[in-house]
Amino acid sequence: MEIFPEAMVLVAVVRNPRDWEWIRKTQAYRIPFRHAPSLTPLVDFVAFYHTAAFGPDRWSIRYYAFLRGHELVRRRDLFPEEPSHPRAGELYYLLQLGPLQPLLRPVVSRRWHRFTFLVTTGERLLQASDLSELPLQGIERRMFRGTLREEVLASVP
Repeated sequence: MEIFPEAMVLVAVVRNPRDWEWIRKTQAYRIPFRHAPSLTPLVDFVAFYHTAAFGPDRWSIRYYAFLRGHELVRRRDLFPEEPSHPRAGELYYLLQLGPLQPLLRPVVSRRWHRFTFLVTTGERLLQASDLSELPLQGIERRMFRGTLREEVLASVP
């Protein structure tokens, strides 16, 4: 599925190739519930930012996927082979993804940025050439969140 301009996109950091392989294999992305952005369950797409561990693809967003659904699970259910992991009992969002799609034009970071998650629009993701162009600012951010809040409240019986 192609990104549409009004889409809400969660840009998520992929720290290493092992995690990227897990994402590709499972068509899922995991986020510790306590660290997840409040808008996580409402996003339409997830885009993936690769860190320095990705060699020539480092510091860039090259792929995205449609969010098919989400659920809350314990880490031990995601990784049953790690039953004694210190966070085995913690809750995680498990974001179920559609097929990974390449961006026509990667979004790169020309200078170092530290972030864990970033929420943007489909339009910004498709038009940006640099990571610094993605964050919603000021009134645009307030309007985006206000519209989402109204939609959520309208859907509650």
